[in-house]
Amino acid sequence: MNIADLVFRNGHVFDGRTYLHGHGLAVADGRVVAVVPEADLGAYAAPGAEVVDLAGGVVQPGFQDAHVHPVQGGVERLRCDLTGLSTPGEYLAAVRAYVAAHPDRAWVLGGGWAMPAFGPIGPRAADLDAVVGDRPVFLPNRDHHGAWVSSAALRIAGIDRATPDPADGRIERDAAGAPTGTLHEGAMALVQAHVPPTSDEEHDAGLHVAQAYLHSLGVTAWQDAILGVYAGNGDPASAYLRAVHAGTLTARVRGALWWERDAGLEQVERLVERRATYTVGRLDAGSVKVMQDGVVENYTAGLSAPYRDGCGGHTHNSGLSFVDPQVLLDAVTRLDAEGFQVHVHAIGDRAVREALDAFAAARAANGRSRGRHHVAHLQVVAPADRRRFAELDVTANLQALWAVNDEAMTEMTLPFLDEELAGWQYPFGSLARAGVRLAMGSDWPVSTPDPLAALHVAVNRVDPDEPGAPFLPGEALGVEQAWAAYTSGSAHVNHLDDTGVLAPGLAADLAVLDRDPFAGDPAGIGSTRVVATYVEGAAVYRA
Repeated sequence: MNIADLVFRNGHVFDGRTYLHGHGLAVADGRVVAVVPEADLGAYAAPGAEVVDLAGGVVQPGFQDAHVHPVQGGVERLRCDLTGLSTPGEYLAAVRAYVAAHPDRAWVLGGGWAMPAFGPIGPRAADLDAVVGDRPVFLPNRDHHGAWVSSAALRIAGIDRATPDPADGRIERDAAGAPTGTLHEGAMALVQAHVPPTSDEEHDAGLHVAQAYLHSLGVTAWQDAILGVYAGNGDPASAYLRAVHAGTLTARVRGALWWERDAGLEQVERLVERRATYTVGRLDAGSVKVMQDGVVENYTAGLSAPYRDGCGGHTHNSGLSFVDPQVLLDAVTRLDAEGFQVHVHAIGDRAVREALDAFAAARAANGRSRGRHHVAHLQVVAPADRRRFAELDVTANLQALWAVNDEAMTEMTLPFLDEELAGWQYPFGSLARAGVRLAMGSDWPVSTPDPLAALHVAVNRVDPDEPGAPFLPGEALGVEQAWAAYTSGSAHVNHLDDTGVLAPGLAADLAVLDRDPFAGDPAGIGSTRVVATYVEGAAVYRA
C-alpha cells in the first residue's frame, strides 16, 4: 500500500471532530489517504515520500475563519496601523511617526485603536490636530463601529454643532454640542464620503499581506464578512478576483456580499449579479452579510432592556436595529429563496431575536434551507432563543476571544448592561448543550486572527496573555468542541465540504501544531504555535 507522497508521523491527529492520540496522516496528490495509528503508517508511504516529523505535535485540518475582514486588515497593516498599541500616548506617537514618514499623503488613514483607552466619550480631534496640524484624519477603531477624526476632516465633511445625528449613528459632542472628534456607526459615513478611495494596488497588497499572515496562523480558508464598501474601506471583491486570475489566491474564500441597510429588496437582483461575477476558482460569493445592530461599547447593540447609565440607573436607550425588523423578515426570506446564505451580525439579544425571527419566516415561506445561515458575534443571547438556533438549523458563529474579563468588559460593558443581560453573554456552552452547530471566527482586524488565542479563551474563558478570573466559566467549551468549531464547523458554514475533516479522499488542507494542546493542562493552549500550513498538500507556510 505504498501510495502516500506526504506522511505526518511521530505525533497525534485531530481529524476535525475527534482527537486521535498516537496517530499519523498519509496524503497523496493533495488528498487524504488515511488517518491510522503510528504503527500502521509505514505501509502507506511510497518510496521517497516526504515525511514530516510532528515531534509530539498535532496535524489537523486547517483552521477556517468564519467571520473576518482580511483585505481590510492587510490594508490597515500597510497604513497608520494602531493595532497592538493600547494607550492614547502610544496612538498619538504612532500617528506622529506615520505623518513624518508620509508627508505627501493628503489623508491620514488606517486605524485599530481600542475604545477602553479613551472611555465612553471616545478620543478627541484636538489631540489629533496637535500631531497632524491641518491634515484630515480618518481612523476607525478596532471594531469599526466608530472612528477618530481630526478637525480638518470634520470641516471637510461639514460637521458642526448644527449637524444632526444620522438615524443609524451618533456624533460625539461636548457640553456645548460641538463635535469632539469621535463618530459612531452611521455617523462615520459623513466623513467616509470624502475619504480618497482605496486603490487597486493597495487592495492587492493588502490581500497579499493578509493571506500570508493568516496562513502563518494555520488558516487555510475564511469567510470575508464584507464584500462591499463600509466604514472607509473600499470593496475588496475585485482584489480577490484579480488574485484568482493571477493564481495567487492560495486560500479558499467564501465572500459575504454587503447588504446596504438604507436600500430595500431592490438590491437583491444586483446581489445575484455580483454573486455570479465573484464566484470563480477558490472564491465563492454565495453569502450576504446583514449588520443588524452595533456594539455594546457605544450603546448601539440592540437590547431587550435599556442600557444603564454606569451608575446603576437606566436610560431610555435600547440600542439600534439597523434594518427594520419587518424589512429583515422580507429580506432574509427573499435571499433564502434566491439560494443565498445569510450571515447576520447580531451583538445584542434583541438583534439576535430579530435575526432568528427572520430565519423562521424564511423557513415558513420556503421550507428547509440549504443556505447554512449563521449569526455572528452573539454577545448577549436570551436563554429562550438559544435552542432556536438548532430548531432553525442556524449556526452560531462565535468570536470567542471577546469572552474575557478585559477592560472592554469590566469598564465599558458590565457597568452599562442590565444585570440579567450581563449574565447572558457569550453563552458558548449553553448553545452547545442545546445542540447548536458552532463555527468560529476572529473578526480581524477587530481582534487578532490567531485561532489559538481564541481557542484558549473558548476553553478557559480567560485572556491567554493576562489571565485572571474566568468570565462566566460555565459557558466554556471542551477542547474538542472548540477545535471542531474552528475546523469542521467553520468548513460547514463556508460550504467547503471537501475540507474541515481529515478523511480519505478529502482535501489535505492542514495545520501542524508544535505541541499537543489536547493533552495536559488546557491553560497551555495559548502557548501553542503553528509550524506549518498546507493547502491541498502543498506547503503555504513553514515557520
